[in-house]
Amino acid sequence: MDIAPDLVSAIIEHARAFDAMEAETDPDSGSNPTDDGDLDVLQDTPGDLTSADLRAVIEALNVDQAAELVALMWIGRGEYEGSEWARAVQRARERATGPTSRYLMGVPMLGDYLQDGLEAVMNAGVRDEA
Repeated sequence: MDIAPDLVSAIIEHARAFDAMEAETDPDSGSNPTDDGDLDVLQDTPGDLTSADLRAVIEALNVDQAAELVALMWIGRGEYEGSEWARAVQRARERATGPTSRYLMGVPMLGDYLQDGLEAVMNAGVRDEA
């Protein structure tokens, strides 16, 4: 794997924070979180950097790492087995047509799929086969 498991773990944390976000429901919020009962803490608002952080981390990946991240998501989603790592990565390279961040950030439960995919690949004993 070109992408380090520690980097994947960091992306998983960003993805889980992003997955927890919800649409803005209180546009006239008070200036103090205590005043409005912390209702806005999980809202995706223009000043919130959660989505920007996840996008930046994914966009900083090189082409090989981006393909591997997509392959991990597919494996975690059950489209491939962990033992099919090389095949999944090759398919991700072939299908790459736009920004990887836009594709991955559109996948609900991205963090869970990446975690499951990473575990499946590690359990299959994949190291540097792609």
